Amino acid sequence: MNLAHAHPGPAMGPHPGPGPVELVTVVAALLVAAAYLLAAGRLRRRGDGWPWWRDVSFSVGGCGVAWAAVGPLPGGPFTAHMVQHLIVGMAAPVLLVLARPLTLTLRTLAPGTARRGLLALARSRPVAWLLFPPLAALLDIGGLWLLYRTGLFAAMRHEPWLHAVVHAHVLAAGLLFAFAVCQLDPVRHRRSLTVRGATLLAAGAAHAVLAKTQYAAAPPGTSFASADLQTGAQVMYYGGDLAEAALAVVVAASWYRATGRAQLRRPRLREHPHAPRRSRSRSRSQIQAPQRSHTGA
Repeated sequence: MNLAHAHPGPAMGPHPGPGPVELVTVVAALLVAAAYLLAAGRLRRRGDGWPWWRDVSFSVGGCGVAWAAVGPLPGGPFTAHMVQHLIVGMAAPVLLVLARPLTLTLRTLAPGTARRGLLALARSRPVAWLLFPPLAALLDIGGLWLLYRTGLFAAMRHEPWLHAVVHAHVLAAGLLFAFAVCQLDPVRHRRSLTVRGATLLAAGAAHAVLAKTQYAAAPPGTSFASADLQTGAQVMYYGGDLAEAALAVVVAASWYRATGRAQLRRPRLREHPHAPRRSRSRSRSQIQAPQRSHTGA
């Protein structure tokens, strides 16, 4: 990430050009996006369906990470940093997770050791704990409170490696939180809609409070122009609302898939209580018949 985006004031001098970390970030983001597109194309060539909008979502998310690393960002130093934070920590993770990269990888890999190993890792107990929504929210939002309400933000101006580590954490924690709330890919334990929805509300409230503290006071050890500080805080506040609203739509869609269709079928069940049972019996016989034929062959 461009260190100029995190500098605490204009007195730091002219903006330096992209360094090795920024260039590596750009190359890695573009390579991952290209790999996704190639895998999706391979899936379609063999006749499997894969929505095009997922390609767009993943590509925009990857390009957003790359642009945040080296592209020009609007506003003063603090506002530019907040735009970067919004892209890397919130918008890009939502776009990347909506594209279901794990599902695509599992469907692309041929049956074998690699596929079984990846699926076993995704369903392992440690990953299940990391994807527990409250823990994922703590790692994400708690990390932001640590960054902006301690001297860590000011320390990044002196240590390029620390700046790279912090932004890597912001991206990873944002991905983890979006993955835990959406739960679109196959995981070990699928948490209830209540747990995910309540976690999203609590995380959104904590993020909003943090943005309001930024409006009132700069991170410890830094100084920004009042207008720059307040604009950056507003970007954090309203941009966070948009990202959380997008996650809420995904959770609501999950709720509809889980309960909405069942509610629509209830009137039919009252009118024809025995029809579904006969249908299920026919379906089972149709499924079992080919299996017996296959065994006999």
